[in-house]
Amino acid sequence: MRVFLIAGELSGDKLGAALMRGLKSRLPDVEFRGVAGPLMQAEGMDSLFDMTELSIMGIVEVLPKYFVLKRRIRETAQAALDWKADVVISIDSPDFCLRVARILKAQSNIPTVHYVAPSVWAWREGRGPKMAKVIDHVLALLPFEPPLMQKSGMTCDFVGHPIVAEPKATQDEADAFRASHGLSAETPLILALPGSRRGEVSRLGGIFGAALAQAVKEIPKARVVLPIAPGVRNLVRELVEGWDISPPVILLETDSSAAGQAEKRAAFAAADIALAASGTVSLELAHARTPMVIAYDMNWLSRKMIARLLKVDTVTLVNLVSERRDVPEFLGENCRPENIAPALVDLWKSPQGQLASMEITMERLGEGGEDPGARAAESVIVALAR
Repeated sequence: MRVFLIAGELSGDKLGAALMRGLKSRLPDVEFRGVAGPLMQAEGMDSLFDMTELSIMGIVEVLPKYFVLKRRIRETAQAALDWKADVVISIDSPDFCLRVARILKAQSNIPTVHYVAPSVWAWREGRGPKMAKVIDHVLALLPFEPPLMQKSGMTCDFVGHPIVAEPKATQDEADAFRASHGLSAETPLILALPGSRRGEVSRLGGIFGAALAQAVKEIPKARVVLPIAPGVRNLVRELVEGWDISPPVILLETDSSAAGQAEKRAAFAAADIALAASGTVSLELAHARTPMVIAYDMNWLSRKMIARLLKVDTVTLVNLVSERRDVPEFLGENCRPENIAPALVDLWKSPQGQLASMEITMERLGEGGEDPGARAAESVIVALAR
């Protein structure tokens, strides 16, 4: 079987890699082509171009890249058509992926699957019916999404989130991480996660630095550790040099290697609390049972446009899946150091409510059940057989 995959960002690369493993275990003759990140490439797939070209967040932020993205859309669709793919599976990044699917549906009968249901429960409810015109089947990460997709005219299965199948650092590994950086078991450790895209790191870097500088003054002997995403290494280093935090921030050179991912997991497990950009990282933190404060901001115009469309009172997945509101979030105009720092201090003093929300979230996402990548692969195979 020829499977054409499209991933546009790091979280999609994780989903794609898990799906590829599931398909390979069921279809020994499966072949892969498309757009991939390092994890999918490690599973045996060459990428048509660098996936980071698609890692753009925000309405205004896309405008300077508009013509490049249009060309990439045409190239990606044509590659699937030329290869005569048996199925095209797009992963998240709907603004790019659904445009590719539109070309495919206009020129072929190739079945289309989209992995990660659009958050119609949050904003832009009309996306469901529009998506149904070009997508046949949806793989949903959240348990409440299939009825919404089916209502729009697509088949849909809840397959769980691959985060529940990822390894966790042991207590010994967390202790070893602390020891390797000269931290005692009693040293308060704050994890800083300002994002993996250049745009969001540039916007959030100064805010995070100021918030953390205020928080560490209120948390005796606190230290800050920051794992660096490969694509923003130099930018993060430049930003952190301007942070007024003493002792200096511990920077981790993480990458997609086994050693890099193991150190990142150990840092997550060793941390007492985290300050993180909004996104799927909240589930990584929940998986590690690391309480968090979420903060995010966009370009002013993007912020205003999205705020008008938003249908929910929270964007943090732990809050949404648990149906509780224990994770504090500071978005848009509220994403300010003077708001964030007290929340970090309060969380350090009392994390119990969040820990309960994390347990609920991970259970509902399939923790302890069948591997989500295997469930996704089975869903694709069954959908193609219909």
